[in-house]
Amino acid sequence: MDIERLDRHIQPTHLEVTERTRHRRLRDQGSTRVADLDAILRAGFVCHLGVVVDGTPMVVPTVYGVDFESRTLFVHGSVASRSIVQAPDATVCVSVTHIDGLVLARSVFEHGVNYRSAMVYAVPRLITGGDELLHGLRVVTEHCAPGQWEYARQPNSRELAATSLLALSLEEASVKVAAGPPDDADGPDGELGLWAGVVPLRSRFGAPEADPALPAGIAVPDHVAALGGGSPGN
Repeated sequence: MDIERLDRHIQPTHLEVTERTRHRRLRDQGSTRVADLDAILRAGFVCHLGVVVDGTPMVVPTVYGVDFESRTLFVHGSVASRSIVQAPDATVCVSVTHIDGLVLARSVFEHGVNYRSAMVYAVPRLITGGDELLHGLRVVTEHCAPGQWEYARQPNSRELAATSLLALSLEEASVKVAAGPPDDADGPDGELGLWAGVVPLRSRFGAPEADPALPAGIAVPDHVAALGGGSPGN
């Protein structure tokens, strides 16, 4: 039996705690479970990439995709590529946040937000060509819209030359999840006679809207219709 090969395929169940990822505030909201990190990453496709460009901090909203087997986060990184060239060994931070609702308590001090968030710290690799770039683009495309990579025309050599991705390890990450109602019912504010609770916030895709230039007779493909929760072919 090849023990080394077996070890490479054993996925971790918990994140290692580092000085950057240690939960110092609201520790009960923190999690080190890899499953929680993966769930947060699967639930979205837009992240914020924190880098330093020309000596100035910059937080860039961009799309991402995850290869969960190799534990690699691929980020569209054309804007940030300058920072990687300037400081190839510098750590960047990628954050993903989902807002699930407003927590409206009886006092303003106890107000809050229900959310799920992840922050990934890593020294990124700049990918500018080859099979890994093509693989990374496929991962990002399929993460955003499963089935679209095979449906649409795939990038040609000119388009690939104009594209760059960042590859980051998921080894170092911080996860926090806040959920539930206000927690001030048992204190003096519970006697104020004021309404308190949660206003949920839910995001979903709507029905696909065809390009106005689309010729008649081209139906919505099944995988796109599924994103909007509709029936294929409409």
